[in-house]
Amino acid sequence: MIVVTGAAGFIGSYMAGKLNQEGFQDLILVDKFNDPLKISNYISKNYSKLVDRDDFFVWLNDNHHLVQCIIHLGARTDTIGQEPEIYKQLNFDYSKRIWDGCIQFGLPLIYASSASTYGDGEYGFDDNHELVSKFKPLNCYAQSKHDFDCWALAQEKKPYFWAGLKFFNVFGPNEYHKGRMASVVYQAFNRVSDTKKMTLFRSHRPAFKNGEQARDFIYVEDVANVMVHFMKTRKKSGIYNVGTGVARTYLDLAKAVFKAMDVEESISFVDTPEDIRDNYQYYTCAKIDKLRQAGYDKPFTSLEAAINDYVKTYLMTEFCY
Repeated sequence: MIVVTGAAGFIGSYMAGKLNQEGFQDLILVDKFNDPLKISNYISKNYSKLVDRDDFFVWLNDNHHLVQCIIHLGARTDTIGQEPEIYKQLNFDYSKRIWDGCIQFGLPLIYASSASTYGDGEYGFDDNHELVSKFKPLNCYAQSKHDFDCWALAQEKKPYFWAGLKFFNVFGPNEYHKGRMASVVYQAFNRVSDTKKMTLFRSHRPAFKNGEQARDFIYVEDVANVMVHFMKTRKKSGIYNVGTGVARTYLDLAKAVFKAMDVEESISFVDTPEDIRDNYQYYTCAKIDKLRQAGYDKPFTSLEAAINDYVKTYLMTEFCY
């Protein structure tokens, strides 16, 4: 039995589908299952039980002997929220309880951190544990993820295996409910579908030309493959970057969307919204040496191939994974 928290959300529901594909049908899906926009994410999955997020620890106390692994992907992921106490409650305190449960019941733990914890990249994007405490996150979401990473590293008692995964810019099917927080790929598809045009954020830094802000974009399929790897191998506990190791520009992304949709390119630029302008990351790129040293040797899907698959297999067909 494998527990997946955040199972109604984007990465959590995709991971549940990936586990089904890998032959794991005895899943416990944990979330708040009250959002009608998320029903399509999990309704077709094979699972043993849906457990409300607020009831999970009672369930775990009664059923821990049946559990093989906890994959903790549940979190408040809105990067523009301004309620630090809510982020602390849902992203930090809840994760601490899961960590302690894994120690108490002898369970391996895989949990989602975030590349947003690196802040403006002043110290690079290196997952060396000795650097973690130096990072300066730029919003409440990133701070809550960073706080838990620091807390986990400081603990004397740890699960016998644990992996904190710093996801970079993930995109792919099952993010349809995320609205403004959905990936740029998803938003670009909708904009091009409606207007045959695409707008990108104008650069507000002289070192970057318009549209050349760059991210390490990673397809959700690759993220799921990394989690399956750690779930099966359970070696070399620690915090790991999960990105491709290649930074690509937003212009690259927009061009790939137009090509996948077979629409002529039409790209313009607008000012970055003021509410995110000061905290906007202009460049991210995962250092993935440690991930490779942990035995993950699969190649990552190129941006163009991933967008082509996402657009043609899922977005154009309105299909969930």
